[in-house]
Formats: sequence, structure tokens, C-alpha cells
Amino acid sequence: MVNGKSLPICLVNFIYIVSLKSSFMKLHRYMLFITSLVIIISCTSTQVVVNKPVEISNFEKLAKIENIVSIEKKEAVSHFDENYELWFEQPVDHNDPSKGTFRQRVFLGFETPSKPVIVELRGYGIGSEKAGELADHYKANQLSIEHRYFTNSRPKEIDWNTLTVENAAKDQAIIIDAIRNALYPNSKFVSTGISKGCMTTMAHRSFFPENVDACVCYVGPLNFQREDPRVYDFLRNVGTEEGRKKVKDFQDLCFENRSALMDILKSTSEETKMTWEFGIDKALDYTILEYSFAFWQWGVKLDIIPAQDATPQEIYKHLIDVVGYGFFEDKSVASLQPYFWAALTEQGIYGYETAPFKKYLNTEEIYKFDWAFPEGVTKEYNLKPMQEIKSYLDTSAEKMLFIYGEYDAWSSTAVDLTENASEREMYKFVKPMGDHTTRIRTFDAEKQNEIYNIIDGWLSNESSN
Repeated sequence: MVNGKSLPICLVNFIYIVSLKSSFMKLHRYMLFITSLVIIISCTSTQVVVNKPVEISNFEKLAKIENIVSIEKKEAVSHFDENYELWFEQPVDHNDPSKGTFRQRVFLGFETPSKPVIVELRGYGIGSEKAGELADHYKANQLSIEHRYFTNSRPKEIDWNTLTVENAAKDQAIIIDAIRNALYPNSKFVSTGISKGCMTTMAHRSFFPENVDACVCYVGPLNFQREDPRVYDFLRNVGTEEGRKKVKDFQDLCFENRSALMDILKSTSEETKMTWEFGIDKALDYTILEYSFAFWQWGVKLDIIPAQDATPQEIYKHLIDVVGYGFFEDKSVASLQPYFWAALTEQGIYGYETAPFKKYLNTEEIYKFDWAFPEGVTKEYNLKPMQEIKSYLDTSAEKMLFIYGEYDAWSSTAVDLTENASEREMYKFVKPMGDHTTRIRTFDAEKQNEIYNIIDGWLSNESSN
């Protein structure tokens, strides 16, 4: 009603329709708001799930590697956040799977994928989980690979013919690829090794040039014969004439006191149960002959060599302090059997010149290591592997750095680089008067900076393999 008067029925209907339509529009807008809110919440919820993937631990990533058969997380050492002992199952012969498998030990020091991975290729067993020189310098990750057939990285029964530089290199390439794919797909890899580990590093690089980005090799020989004669020439010229004479005079003194030294050795061997494959007489002769090599190898000081009037006890103590028992005695030879096999069949070693001591030994024959073959097994020396490594280093190798000590006896057969080697980023540094313990840290500060600048360049993101 308006002013007491009734509205016409058509107008009432019109007002009702307008009112109903208005209510419907409000309800429609409300439903659109609720629907939009649900969609927004749903989208937000989906984005949260996508942005928070389930994290997989390093242990789980390693466990997914097909040929890892054992993993143990160890107490962290050095600068590493995590340390692992890993065992890989490897073919005894990569060219003949029918020969079975063995387990090979690996240590991994994990820091972060943003850092490089230093691959320590051991020539023997793994001595420590601690960071080596390069991993410590760069606070990098470290992958240490035990060489096949040392310590427990061996099958129950060894077919010695499967211990070759080729099989060892293939072991290492498999492990490096597996660890890279699992943990470090974008990291730089630098292989390194000391002494026989240096030989191992050279061999691996020659077989698999793309497996790592660069190499740093310490104090390792590259022998061209089983008994490489370059060793004899080196020992005749190393150091000063006065120093060489003092070394030779001491060896003469040992032979002149041989009877008294033999009495001491016999007494010691009975107390310690030492034995020698070639007998105790030869053991003493080999020890005296080894003296000059060991003296220069380990940087023994000339002023501690006993005087000519020294007692037999003083002579014996110095001789053993320098040479030790660990190269010839049966138990030591057994633990070093893989070394001797590799040296006598592919990697080379040295012998001992007897001509300078002919009046004591009644011979000028080179004393060799044939007695160090495994019992009942022998094999002709194969010149080819070391010659192929030399050819690779001379022609196509890239980004390799060699460290040597000038007076180290193993420098007698050191790698020699070609004149244009630096064009391929091949470098060699020799520490004046250095010995077998020569490392980058033993150089003066200026030379250390020069060496590390080279390695820094290899590790930069701009550098590619």
C-alpha cells in the first residue's frame, strides 16, 4: 500500500520479481566467491607439495649404486661433513666376466657438491681416510680408491695374470662414474696419486682421458724396462761428488764388517722370526746394495752417516734405519706381492749394480727381483703398457701436473715432458734437492702459488675437460 492505497497487482508482481532477481544475483556472487576461494586454496596446496620434495640422504643415494655391496658411515674426519667406507663388486677380469668378481674398498669424504672431488688413486692399500694435500687445500670432497689386490681388495684366489694396469684403470673408471652420477653430477674431478699411485694415475688417465678433468701426480716413475738402467746412471751423478763418496764409503764399510753384521742379523731374525726367500746371506747383501737408493730416496742427511771407525752395532743400526727390513723379508714381500707382480710384469723396477763391489761379491751381475714373483708363477715383462703411456703423455695428454724431488732416486725415471707440452697444459715441477716426500707444500711460497694457480684454472667453471 502507498498512502493507504493498494498497488496494482501488476506492479506488485514486478517488485517481487526485481527483489527475487536481486537476491539471486547476491547468491550467485557469493557462490562465485566461495568457488574462487576453494580454487586458490587448492592451487596453493599443490604448490607447497611441489616445492618440498622428499630429500634423499647421501647414504640412500650411495645405496642405489648397483655394484656397491656394502656401505658403512664412519666418524667424520678432517674437514669432511660425512665419511663412508664403500665396497664395490668388480670383475676379476673386465675382459672375461666368467672369472668372477672381487670386492674393492673405497673411502669417500663428503663435503659438498659445490666443491671439486679429489680422486686419490692409490697404488697400494688405503692408509688413511684423512684429507690429502689437495683435498685439504681446497676443502674439497675426496674419493680414495684402493688398488686391486692390496689388503682385502682381492678375490680369495688370485689369478695374477688379471693384475694389469688396464684392469686397474677400468676398476677406477667404474667407481668414479658411479660416485659422480650419484652425488656429484656437476662437480670437477681431479685425480692424484703418490709414487706408485702416480703411476696408477697416469695409467688411468691414458685409458680414460675424459673420466676426470685434470691430474696431479707426485714423485712417480715411468720405467721403460723391468730393470731400468737409468737408475744406475742417476745414482752415479746425484747430489755432490763428496756426498756420493760418503754413501759409497759406507756401503764398503758394511761389506768390510759383513761378518759382524751377519751375526747381528742372525740374532735379530731369530728373535723376530724373520725369514728370507733367498736366504739370510743374500738378505744382507741386498740390504747393503739397496742403501744408496734408499738414502737418496728418503733424503737422509749426510752428516748422520757413521764414521769409518764406527762399531758394528752403529753400522748395523744406521743401515737398518735407512733401508729397513720391509723390502726383502718374507712377510713384507707377501704383503707387497701385488707391487712386485706389477713391477716385474708391466710397470718396471730396478736392480743393483754389483760391479762397484766386485771384490766383496765376486760378481758383476745385476742383482734382480726374480725371487719376488708369487710362488710357482712367473711371466715375461711386457714393455707395451709403459710405452703406450709415454706415447700418450708425449702426444695427446692434457691438464696434468707432475711433482718431483731432484735427489729422489725415483726421479731417475721421472716423466720427461716434450718441448710443446705446456700448450696442452702439461707441467712439471722439480724441488731442488727434494726427495720422495716432496709435495706442493714443500716448495717455496712463490712456487706453491704458481702450482695452485694452474690447478685453480682447471677447477674454474670456465675450464672444460
